[in-house]
Amino acid sequence: MSDTDEDIFSDVGLEETLEEDEVKFSILTQETISQGLSLLSQTGNGLGHAFIKLDLNDKQLNDITALSSYVHLRFLDVSNNHITNLSPLASLTHLLWLKVDNNALTSLKGQPFAQLRYLQWLSIAGNHITDPDGLVGPSLERLILSGNDIQKVSGLHSGFFMNLVSLELRGNQLETTDGISLPKLQRLYLAQNVIKRLEGLEKLENLTTLHLRDNELDSLDGLNPNMKSLQYLNVRGNAILDKTALQSLIHVSNTLRALVISENPVVDAADYRVNVLILLPQLERLDKEHVSPEERAEAQDMIKDDNNVFIF
Repeated sequence: MSDTDEDIFSDVGLEETLEEDEVKFSILTQETISQGLSLLSQTGNGLGHAFIKLDLNDKQLNDITALSSYVHLRFLDVSNNHITNLSPLASLTHLLWLKVDNNALTSLKGQPFAQLRYLQWLSIAGNHITDPDGLVGPSLERLILSGNDIQKVSGLHSGFFMNLVSLELRGNQLETTDGISLPKLQRLYLAQNVIKRLEGLEKLENLTTLHLRDNELDSLDGLNPNMKSLQYLNVRGNAILDKTALQSLIHVSNTLRALVISENPVVDAADYRVNVLILLPQLERLDKEHVSPEERAEAQDMIKDDNNVFIF
């Protein structure tokens, strides 16, 4: 075989590879929409009936313009497509539930969230968003932004999210908890970021669950007495080294009932569980195991001892 023949075959192989890698988009047709419609319900004005649920998951779509006339929709799933622009949803003002996971969104600015004033549940996980700026949700109760590239949170305050009770930011690039000012928030999920500092938590007075697994915390400094409702804290898989890094737990000792702190260096210390109970006498579960009566009694005895010292 000549060099020329080899070049020809190489070019053919390259073309085949490029064709395989090429993303193929599908046009959103009325037929595709009709196949995904379900849940017949009375329209808002009570004068007719319309389908209010639409599933367009994994249809290879990059343009959803055709949706703009489906004004009665309340539940919409457009996950696993190639969507970059949600503006056709501006007319879907009755939406209550919207899932846009695993698309190609890079920014939330200019998207039609201000028009979706009744939206209660929103998931935009697995996109390429770097900042939640532009996102508003006066009726939102649950917001999922996991698996993006968010490095900082700004605009997440009660003026834009007055009813938000659950926020998920797992698997982003956050280095701090600062920027979340949501007094009504009850559940906050921040696992698998690169968080090094706990900041701004004093604004979360109603928070009951704080999930910080697999981050880079070496201290729990930042827990605050204003966190009057915290019951569950997960800091598994961080870099908490010794007893001094746990001292701030005392700020949430009256309410905390479950603590997960396994896979941190501190758990290798002697009498680790008992000494945590000295800080948290009301704790019921530690590292997924219930606190035994014997452990609790031992901790109480040590608390009563005026000469007690931590023996991590």
